[in-house]
Amino acid sequence: MSPGDAGGAVAAWFFRPAPAARLAVTRAVVAGWSLGYLGRRWRLLTEVAGGRRRDFCPVGVVRVLRRPLPVRVVQAGVVATYVASAAVAVGWRHRLTGPLWGALLLWTLTYRNSWSMVFHNDNLLVLHAVVLGCAPGAADVLAIGAPRVAVPAGPDWRYGWPLQLMSAVTALTYLLAGIAKVRGPLGWRWAGGTALRSQVEADAVRKDLLSSGSSPVAAALHDHEALWRTMAVGSLALELGAPVALLSRRLGRAWSVAAWSLHVGILAMMRIRFRYQLSGAAYASFLDMERIAGRRWSP
Repeated sequence: MSPGDAGGAVAAWFFRPAPAARLAVTRAVVAGWSLGYLGRRWRLLTEVAGGRRRDFCPVGVVRVLRRPLPVRVVQAGVVATYVASAAVAVGWRHRLTGPLWGALLLWTLTYRNSWSMVFHNDNLLVLHAVVLGCAPGAADVLAIGAPRVAVPAGPDWRYGWPLQLMSAVTALTYLLAGIAKVRGPLGWRWAGGTALRSQVEADAVRKDLLSSGSSPVAAALHDHEALWRTMAVGSLALELGAPVALLSRRLGRAWSVAAWSLHVGILAMMRIRFRYQLSGAAYASFLDMERIAGRRWSP
């Protein structure tokens, strides 16, 4: 295949047409989920800002600060994030509130992470918010005060590229996780299962000593070496094989189910909740979300 053919294939994939409602429902689901997620964490997001200055270690975009912000400023920022999330969820003035939502969500969660360990499980939500927030057509339908634009009756590239980009971002996060495993000290020996079992058991000991206790599932599986090996191989296959999900929508849906199942397994064995992934909202770009809106909006 010549460079020109390869470039054309990439462009055809990236600008794959999609119905307007698919993008609109994805926007509403992700923004609505982020509003609920942050809404339950008001105290976590604001009270930490009143901590000791020596505990403030800015990361990411917050590195522009030399000292913590006043608590009232942090509270105002969280409220603004709530308002922007709600506005995007209902599609109100999306071309203004969309980019604002992405920026505020990035800032709010990064500022929270600057006071403690960095919670990488929030990264995918923020990346999806940035993509959806910057997608001009995300509120052409199913929105309050939708702009007066001609919406095609069928699929169109204007509504496809944000979903394709979201899917690519999702696959990339899993791919990087897999690469990190095989580039670690064990290399491909990580697939043997020993490292996975050690990680799960170390987490169980920590929970038994410092929190409400570990999951009994991990203890029950301790002596099943073949099962640990199978889980390790399956995890690597899912992560390193994530780009396969981009080849077709059918493969994308199948991979999404497998990825969701992985997080169900992590919850069962380690009581670690990847809330965005477990909700299913993280995989919305792979699904025919327009079906939620009814037949009227289906292509």
